[in-house]
This record gives sequence, C-alpha cells and structure tokens, in this order.
Amino acid sequence: MERTYSLQALQALYEMRREGELCDAILRTSDGGEFRVHRAIMSACSPYFRTLFTTTLHVQERRNILIPGISSEMLSLIIEYAYTRTTDVSWENVEELLPSADQFNVMGIVKYCSDFLILNLRPENCIGIRQVARSFYIPELEQKAHRYLMTNFPDVANVSEELMELSVEEVVSIYGDEELNVRNEETVWIALIKWIDQEPQSRKKHIVQLMRCVRLGLLDTQFFIEKVKNHPYVLENEDCRPLVIDTLKFLYDLEMITQKDGEIPTPDLARPRIPYEVMFAIGGWSGGSPTNFIETYDTRADRWVKVDEVDPLGARAYHKCAVIDFDIYVIGGFDGIEYFNSCRCFNAVTKQWREVAPMNARRCYVSVTVVNNIIYSMGGYNGHHRQNTAEKYDHRYNQWSMIAPMNVQRSDACATVLNDIIFITGGFNGAECMNSAECYNPETDQWNMLSPMRNRRSGVSCFAYHDNIYVLGGFNGITRLCSGEKYNPATDTWTPIPDMYNPRSNFAIEVIDDMVFAVGGFNGVTTIFHVECYDEKTNEWYEATDMNIFRSALAACVISGLPNVHDYIHKHRDRLMEEKRQKLLELQQNQVNHVLEPMNNN
Repeated sequence: MERTYSLQALQALYEMRREGELCDAILRTSDGGEFRVHRAIMSACSPYFRTLFTTTLHVQERRNILIPGISSEMLSLIIEYAYTRTTDVSWENVEELLPSADQFNVMGIVKYCSDFLILNLRPENCIGIRQVARSFYIPELEQKAHRYLMTNFPDVANVSEELMELSVEEVVSIYGDEELNVRNEETVWIALIKWIDQEPQSRKKHIVQLMRCVRLGLLDTQFFIEKVKNHPYVLENEDCRPLVIDTLKFLYDLEMITQKDGEIPTPDLARPRIPYEVMFAIGGWSGGSPTNFIETYDTRADRWVKVDEVDPLGARAYHKCAVIDFDIYVIGGFDGIEYFNSCRCFNAVTKQWREVAPMNARRCYVSVTVVNNIIYSMGGYNGHHRQNTAEKYDHRYNQWSMIAPMNVQRSDACATVLNDIIFITGGFNGAECMNSAECYNPETDQWNMLSPMRNRRSGVSCFAYHDNIYVLGGFNGITRLCSGEKYNPATDTWTPIPDMYNPRSNFAIEVIDDMVFAVGGFNGVTTIFHVECYDEKTNEWYEATDMNIFRSALAACVISGLPNVHDYIHKHRDRLMEEKRQKLLELQQNQVNHVLEPMNNN
C-alpha cells in the first residue's frame, strides 16, 4: 500500500511539473532547452542539484540556471527520472546518457545504464564496455565485462576489433591470465599473432613477452614446430631462442619421462589454466552397492578430484541430476532397498545439502532434463511397473506438477533438450529394450513420436550437441553397445557416429569444453571407471583420465562460472608431470609383473 501511495505521489508531482504548477526553478541548456522544475524534487534526485540550489556562494537564490555540458534531450531524461524514478535506456542514448548521469551524480540512471550494458554484452563490444566501466568507475559493470571477455575469449578473439586496439600491457594481462577460458593454447597463439599483424612494425618486438603468455608446453608438438618455432616473428628475434629450446626440451622429454630420476616439477610453460566449467559425477553403483561418492573433473588438468561434502542422508544409484544456477538437484533413484521419489539439492558454493519437495511418483532409472530453469522428470520404475508419466519442478515454488504422459512406458531411457524441446530416447518398457524416441513441447504440453533409432538401447545416454541429438551405448537385450548414432530434427533421420572404445550401459554423459565425455558405466562384465571424450571436429574418440572409483548408474552434470572453482579443481598443478611419471612407472611395473608371473609360477 505504501509503495502504491509513493507511486501516486510521484505521478502527481510529475503532472504538476508538466503543467508548471508550484515549480520554483527553471533549468536551461545551451541548445535552447528550458524546463520548469521543483527544486526539492531535483535535490532529492542528485547531490549535484542539491548543492546547486542550496549553496551560499551566491547573494541571491538561483532559480533560473543554465546547466553546462548537457543537451536538452539528456536533461529532459534526467528530470523525468527525478520525478518517476524510471528511464528508458537504449543503444541510441546510452553513450550520451551514462556520462551525463555520471556528471550530475544521478546514480539511479548510472545503474540503469550499467544494467543495460551488462544485458547486452557481446564478443564484439565487451572490451569497449569494460573500458567505459573503468572510465566512470562502475565496478560491477567492469567485473561483468571482464568476466565475459575471459569466459568467451575464443569468440572475442575471432570477431572483436577492440581487442586489436589494446596496448601490449593489456594484451599480456588478458592472454597470460590463468582464468582465460581456452580449450587449447593454439587459440591464444593465433590471437596474439593476429594482434601483432595489425601493426607488425611496431608490435613484433613484443613477441617474446607475448610468447610467455602462451602455455607453449601444452601445444601440439607439430603445431609448435610449424606455427610457433618457424614463425617469421620468432625466427627474426634472437631473444625467442631460449623459450623455443625450453619448450622443445619439455615436449621431447615427455617421451623419456620414466627414465628421469627424482621428482619432476611441472614448468610454467605447461601448467594448465583454470577451467570455467566443472563436471560433477555423483553417486552410482560401485562394489555391489550404491555409493554417495562425489568427484569433479578438471578438464584443463585432466584430473578427477574427490569432493568431501557427500549427501549425509546416504547413497543412491540410477538417479539423475539437474543444475539450476549453482544448485545440483539429485532426483529419484534407488539405494538397494527403496525406490525414491525424494529429491536432494547440493549448493556447490555453500556446499550445503537440503531436501526439496518429493516427486509425485517414485522413479528409479529416471530421465531428467531442464528447460528454462524448470526441471522435467520422466518415466522410470517405481518398484512395480515401468511408467509413462512425467512431471515438472519449479524451484521458485518448490513444487512438482504432472505434465502430459509419454506415448510409451520407459525406464532406463535418457532425455536431453534442444531448442527448448525435450527429446527422450530408448529405454526398457518391462518386456523389451526399445529403439523408440519421442519429443515434448513444454509450451503445448504435447508428446510426438520420432523415427526409431537404428538400435535398441536401454541404459542409454543422450545429449544435444551441435544441433543434433546424439545417443550412445546402452543394452540391446543381448550385449552392451559401444556404438552411437545422431538424430537430425530437421530431417527426422538417424545416422551412425564412430564407436566408443568401451561398450557401456548406465553411464553418464556430459558436454564440456565443446567435447562429449562418456563416464563410467557397465560393460557387460564389470563396472568400469573409464572415461573417454568425443570431438565432432575430428569425428574421433580420445581416452581421458579414469575416475577415482569404478561405478555405473551414476549421474553427472556441469556447472559453469563457479566463484569457488578452486575448491573443485586439481590443487597441485605444479605436480602434474610427477603424477604422470608415477602412473607410467606403475604401468610399466605391472607389465613386467605380468610377464614374470608365469615364470615365477614355474
């Protein structure tokens, strides 16, 4: 009610100003603008106007005042804000409105302009906006613009003309930052050469300083030799030789690492940067029982890190995870005895667990995904039968509500989202493994069947990747699969993709660093801890570091931009080389033991 009265009072005063009623001052601009105002209202809006109207430096009160350094259009917007506490910011006026509001200390308009610029950060403008924030001392805007630059650096380097105009000191500060979000160091090298090429005669002298910003030891050996070592800027500058020699030693010493004595430190030129995204692997089935074990994957260091803050209420498997902001929702599942409708929530910043509203149905082997911060939970097994029901969760109200049921009963299926449409694939209907798939439109609350997959897949994983739906692995009723296929929604067709190294069912899948990671699972004989990743650009699978424990029926999720990311990454980045050496030595010793064992038995 008080808020309503305040708005009514402001509106009444605004109308009085427009009619010229009880106005006690006139503000003028040099371009002919003239505005009648109430001094008290303008003084309440800004310390500048309060000082202007109350100063004792003049013999008489000033009521007809020329305001220097501002256009009539901008003064009109400031006066309107003083009476209404609102203003419209656009690209047409923000460049003039922000300095005008700063000049006259109208901090409300400064905040409006800052919010507008934050909302409109783009790769081509983030550096300019960061500079604007520094000029007018707007810490929040500067922080957001800088964070955007660091997070989206590959796109910025590709399109930004502003990046080409930075000084060498600013380039070094950005390119050398450990939080620069680049999947590989080739991106940094290409960007710095592009910067030099803009003004080669004056900039190529900085090549040594810029080379130190690149983790040269993390470059592909062939790329280093062809693109770095033999680049004209490097060949022309004798001061580059020590860096080149150190890098070559490191790259070629990798092959001889097991023959070194003593601990091998990781040099600065090979120390990985800090990841922007972190993958969490939670729970699952391990050693014949469910586990509450949690570990995170540091993509830059290629290491798994144990997380101590496990769910105090116990273990679960055959569940799924969903992420909203920094909250991880752990949904449904099974603890070996009970089929869950319960949902737990872990905040990755506070590291606190809490219970949230339970689902309407118990769901083990459930499929879960998120659309516009609404969590969708579909199908599963309740301990008696496989379900076609589905429901959604709104975290703002801590409430689950039913949605239209699927066309098919599914447990052990998998769901993902592409362009705000939910796709669910495969599963088990209680009688057979399925090759069917369907999609759901949250706006119409309708399910539609898709063309069937090429293979039956239960315990399957699927994900949206580069405008297609990819499905991997699973159980076809006879064997665990290492095959995969992708669905094109535009043509309603499925096509094969390269096989994984390992057959898997009931494994986790996530896209991180624009690569697909398959994690854990069951290979038909045993639970595995193997991890591999797929790169669509090369259309190949690569081996990654194994998890800390064997497990299937786990759930994984990715969180971006964690403010406490250092809590979830590999702590000893200076010991990565020694860890690799110890692992290789252990592998060599196991191979020797394998050869000697038959001889010893004889």
